[in-house]
Amino acid sequence: MNRSQLSGYSYLTLAMMMVGSTVIASRLIAAGLPPFTATAARFAMALPIFLLLMKLTATPWPRPRCHDAWVLICQAGAGSVAYTVLLISGMAHTSAANAGVISGTLPAVTGLVAMVLLREKPGRSTWLAVALSSLGVMLLLVPAQQGSVQAGSLYGDGLILAAIVAEALFILLNQRLQQPIPPLALSTLMSALGLLLTAIPALAERPWTLAPMAQAWWAVLYYAVVPTVMGFCLWYAGSARIRGSAAAPFTAVAPLTTVLLAALWLDEPILLWQWLGMGCVLMAILTGPLLSWCQRSGEPVQARYE
Repeated sequence: MNRSQLSGYSYLTLAMMMVGSTVIASRLIAAGLPPFTATAARFAMALPIFLLLMKLTATPWPRPRCHDAWVLICQAGAGSVAYTVLLISGMAHTSAANAGVISGTLPAVTGLVAMVLLREKPGRSTWLAVALSSLGVMLLLVPAQQGSVQAGSLYGDGLILAAIVAEALFILLNQRLQQPIPPLALSTLMSALGLLLTAIPALAERPWTLAPMAQAWWAVLYYAVVPTVMGFCLWYAGSARIRGSAAAPFTAVAPLTTVLLAALWLDEPILLWQWLGMGCVLMAILTGPLLSWCQRSGEPVQARYE
């Protein structure tokens, strides 16, 4: 491993740690701000930074055609607005540890949504990832069956899962763009469109009538600057230094970071079922890279799972 690869791995790890911390930030935000207000504030804070980065890197502003313009609006509505609003709303009703486990199902949910909506034929790794992710989420229901969890937690878990579906739609819609858009320009567009889509709902929440909550506003600022902007820069800096397929396993760092921060920062007790669920989700995330490695090494894939 050379120095460039090592730095790439470090950048990807830091980027996914920042992504994992968004669940903790959302918990702090949910305690003091309405979801649309917080979402609009996030984009309002991140957008000027993205615009400055575009100027410094001489990234041209995209001019999408009609088809791509509608795709971008749908992307912003799903991945930028719906994801953030549902995540913040869900964190008002469930634990950060549960949210961490559920958020790790994104690769499997994306494959499942592609199968249902786009009629794509799933491969062996997709089916295995869906099965493991489903088992991981089902393990979170064990405390409910034992009567040790409130119904509100199940409602919150449902909102988090809906947020993951929205993020999966964002990923799949990106494949529908007829003209590729540079990542920095796409992130800037998502922030701009997200701000436009949330401005009126945020005003309807009348945030000026709320008591000032410094902790919630600091959490919004953190969400906007650290995971949204810095996480973006670190991820693409890391991806540029290693092969694309090698970056995939690093997405497992995000849910693991969420669970650990839930225990260290929020003092949440991590139950056995949550650890088991996290283990299933991590295995689901690593399924694709492991199968690819087995195929490259000449080892029969079915020997591991049959």
